[in-house]
Amino acid sequence: MSLTPLDIQQQQFRVRFRGFDVREVDRFLEHLSENVAALQGENKSLKEDLRRLKLETQGYKEREETFKRAMLNSQKVLEQMKDNARKSAEIIIADAEVKAERILNRAHNRLSQLHEDIAELKRQRMQIEVQIRSVIESHSKLLELGKESMDALDESDGKVAVLKQPPSTLS
Repeated sequence: MSLTPLDIQQQQFRVRFRGFDVREVDRFLEHLSENVAALQGENKSLKEDLRRLKLETQGYKEREETFKRAMLNSQKVLEQMKDNARKSAEIIIADAEVKAERILNRAHNRLSQLHEDIAELKRQRMQIEVQIRSVIESHSKLLELGKESMDALDESDGKVAVLKQPPSTLS
């Protein structure tokens, strides 16, 4: 059973012979009543503080759990972003490698074509040189034939000139 300050103040004691001084007992009870009232008020205040602190603690725990979940989600998102960035980089690198391979293949094909063109040009040059030599030899032969024919004409002109001279000079 819990005592209230009012219970203490209203408490009555039987008076007996050689008993306690009633005024002293009353003062003590009054003092005790005030102390109990103060303690009850303090107890009530402490209980209220305790309830409030429990609510605050519960709120903090809920916030802490929320922050933990948020941090875990943030870490997951960060990991996903890293994975996506890594995959994107791998795709970019692979694409660049494919493009570089294509460029190299085109360059090799172009180089091969240039070598073929150079070989064809050398072959054509040799063919032209042979044709030019043939033409030069033909012209040289024609010139020689023309010279021989001119020499033969000059010789026959010389014979004709001898024949055209007046007879007196022949003897």
